Formats: sequence, C-alpha cells, structure tokens
Amino acid sequence: MKPEVRKGQWGGLHTREEFRARFRARFFDPAFRAEDEAIARLEQIAWEGYTQGRKAPVTRKAGAEFADPGYDLSIEWYEARNRLLAAQQRWEDPATRSRVLVICASPRNDGTCPGEMSKTFRLSRIAEETLRAAGMEVDLLDLSQLTSDFDRHIHPCKACVSTAMPLCHWPCSCYPNHATNQVNDWMNEIYERWVSAHGVLLVTPTHWYSMASPLKLMMDRMVCADGGNPDPTRTGGKDPEKAKAVELAGWDYPQHLAGRAYGVIVHGDVAGIEGSRRSLCDWLDWMGLIDAGPTSRLDRFIGYYEPYATSHQALDRDEAVQDEVRNAARALTQAVGELREGRLSAPGKGLPRPRAK
Repeated sequence: MKPEVRKGQWGGLHTREEFRARFRARFFDPAFRAEDEAIARLEQIAWEGYTQGRKAPVTRKAGAEFADPGYDLSIEWYEARNRLLAAQQRWEDPATRSRVLVICASPRNDGTCPGEMSKTFRLSRIAEETLRAAGMEVDLLDLSQLTSDFDRHIHPCKACVSTAMPLCHWPCSCYPNHATNQVNDWMNEIYERWVSAHGVLLVTPTHWYSMASPLKLMMDRMVCADGGNPDPTRTGGKDPEKAKAVELAGWDYPQHLAGRAYGVIVHGDVAGIEGSRRSLCDWLDWMGLIDAGPTSRLDRFIGYYEPYATSHQALDRDEAVQDEVRNAARALTQAVGELREGRLSAPGKGLPRPRAK
C-alpha cells in the first residue's frame, strides 16, 4: 500500500488579533498594566515563534546513535530520552531496591477549590504505608497537583499513533511545543517514574461512570510506551508520510514498560466501579504489565448513596475497605518480589502476538 496522508481539518493559524487576545489573557490582572510595553514586546516575540513554527527552538545534531545523525533533534527530547535510558538501567539492576509507584488519580485536594483532601489520597497513603512497611521504596504520584499547582499540565495526546505508530515517539515529542505555548508538560517526569518502578498501583475515584480525568490524560499520553518509536530521526520528526512508510515496511511495536507488576484500586459511591477497574486492568495488561493477582484488583463503593458531605466519615467507618487496600498493596509487594526473582508466573509470556498493535 502506498502511504496516503489525508488533509483538510485544520483551520490554520490564528489572526494577529486572535493571537493577541489569547496571549494577553494571562496578563488580565491589573497589576500587569505597568508592564504593558514589555508585554507588547514579548507578544511580538511569541507571534514570530508561532508563525514560524519554532516548536523546538534549541536543537542538537542527533549523532551516530540515531538513524539520521545529521537530524536537528530537540535538546529537551534528547535529555528526557537519556533519563529514561538511565531509569531503565536502574530498573534492570538486581542490586537496586524494589520500587513501587503509587498513583493517586483524584483531582481533588485541599489546596484548590474543593478545600478538602480526597478519599483517593487517603487510600493511596494507606497503600504507601503498607508498602513501606514491607520494605518497598515508594514513589507517590499525586495527580491532583494538576489542579492546584501553578502552570502544571498534562497536555492532551495528539493521537499521532492513529496516523502511524512510528510517528508516536518514546518519550512523547509532541511537547513542549514552544510555538503554541504548550509548555510545562509533566509527562517527561511521569515517564521516568513509570520506568523506574518495579510495580505500579493505580488508585482512582469514579467520576461519571469512569476513571478521573487526570488519570485519563496520563493514560492517553502513555500510548508511546506501547509501540512508540525511540528514534524520531527515522520519521524526520513528525513527517506523517515517512512514518506511514516505516510502519508499512514492518513495525515491531516495542513495549517499553513490559515486565512490571501492577495493582488497581477503584472506588465510587453509586455506579461505574467495575467498568473502570476492568478497563484499567485491560490497559495495563495490553502494555505488557503483569497483574499481582485477584487481591490486587479492587473495586468498592464507599458511602453508597450517602451524602458527599460525609464521605470521609464513611471511609472512617469502612475499616474493611481500608484493610482491602492494605491487602492489595501486600499482594503487589509479593508480586514484585517474585517477579524480580524470576518466580512470578505469567502464562503466555513470550508468545508471539499474531496481530501485534
């Protein structure tokens, strides 16, 4: 098949007036008015970067380790990639201490509009304490920082993989995009934390019958971990025609996070917990992670059909669910130990996939 690239959806660049309105929106506070002349100069620089498409304004020659040594590679991407290689080496070293990444997926915390911590955070801390007591090194990733931290983002996935798998780079090269001010993206740090982990425990509330939005944002940006291209020079950066040709020539869909153990904890108050737990487990299975057994896959209601205002009290009363979370963490501890010793059974491991994707 000859690669064919479809065009016609994008509406084009903003007008100068549209760009000015968007740029100046961040300076709405009257305290900025004394610096209007300086803001105008910065706006002009930003306009030039936008119209010239200066996505990666600082680059280096890729060098001999890449397919095209002369390609101008983003310094930011290159440094992120090197951190992932170092993290993978630590993960593979049998002398390193076993490490578990606990992910608190709720957007709620007491440093932003809700004014109160989340039940998800409390469950995550229970898991963290249990894992530490078992001798694990624990990394607690609190995704609620997206709602409370200044200018912290997980930008949405641009779905490069749907054009061609090799167009999706590992780690993601879509961000930062300095031309469009898509910066301060958290994912390069998050990729490194995933790669460093021997086990991963996801803890999420149920929002509208599904997982919370910070978790879904992170999940979508993890697509590059499952089949992503570690050499952007092979596709000329983001050249869709080259990427389609590379995929059609044969692509091996490398699983960059395969071999880590996982557990999943989903809680809710009315409905949706089972579907979320199942889809999260399917996602992790698909990426080549290994479940830590039935005890590590938990979906529970807390305060079923009770007022939100007393939901923390409902969790206080529900000592059984607290103990189930502890057991999920203990099961993951056992799985990580057996995995690193080569004793964890993973039937089907190593079998070729007839339809790799």
